[in-house]
Amino acid sequence: MQMVEGLAINFATTRTHWQTLAQFVDGCLRAGIRTVGPWREQVQAIGIAAAGRLIRDSGARVTGLCRSGLFPAATAEARRAAIDDNRRAIEEAAGIGADHLVLIGGGLPPGSRDISGARQMVADGIAAVLPDARSAGVLLAIEPLHPMTTADRGCVNTLAEALDLCDRLGEGVGVAVDVYHVWWDPDLSHQIARAGRRILAHHINDWLVPTRDLLLDRGMMGDGVIDLAGIRRMVEAAGFFGPQEVEIFSAENWWKRKPDEVVATTIARYNACCRASA
Repeated sequence: MQMVEGLAINFATTRTHWQTLAQFVDGCLRAGIRTVGPWREQVQAIGIAAAGRLIRDSGARVTGLCRSGLFPAATAEARRAAIDDNRRAIEEAAGIGADHLVLIGGGLPPGSRDISGARQMVADGIAAVLPDARSAGVLLAIEPLHPMTTADRGCVNTLAEALDLCDRLGEGVGVAVDVYHVWWDPDLSHQIARAGRRILAHHINDWLVPTRDLLLDRGMMGDGVIDLAGIRRMVEAAGFFGPQEVEIFSAENWWKRKPDEVVATTIARYNACCRASA
């Protein structure tokens, strides 16, 4: 089997069928994709040591482990629990040899309207775990999420905000550029150039028109309106040449299809419309 270079699959894309880490890694390798993006639940199901062995023995490469963050909380005790969970995520990422740990901010605490306070909790939470990440050799990739997620999932919404956090926090943090969340940003080209080598991940999918579900209706590349090749050109101009990682949440379409079909379509679409030269 000839390997497909420059392409990675995130577990979210095939999660309804390839649920275990072994199924996911084996399925990707059979399709010619060596680079994978697992989620923490897969690692936790078999333990860090077993997950690390599975990855090493398979010959697969791990991009980022998904996901950590989610720091804002209504009580000091809950915020400490989130920090402790992020420390465990760092251990998991180190144990499987992940390139980085994907980190999303989290939304407003229940009952809160203080978005500035929530964003400060994100900054404080990352600062609290950053020494652990540095010690473990794990890079933290802050992923800004689309503004529609602000209240419940991600109060860091633009690449500019994420890079401001990187500037404040220093060594060991970077950004994950997911096209679904940033394609609309009128300042995108400037911010990608500003990010430079702090870009740790490039996630791809597409924005459908209409979008029927704000979380679970992402499109396969080429089925929506995102200029995927254009964004890839920006990312490469900034100095990132790592894989394009397909992360598709699609409850009513791609999650209902056989995973081999999903991956085959992914490879075809990647070749057709995602490369910088496309």
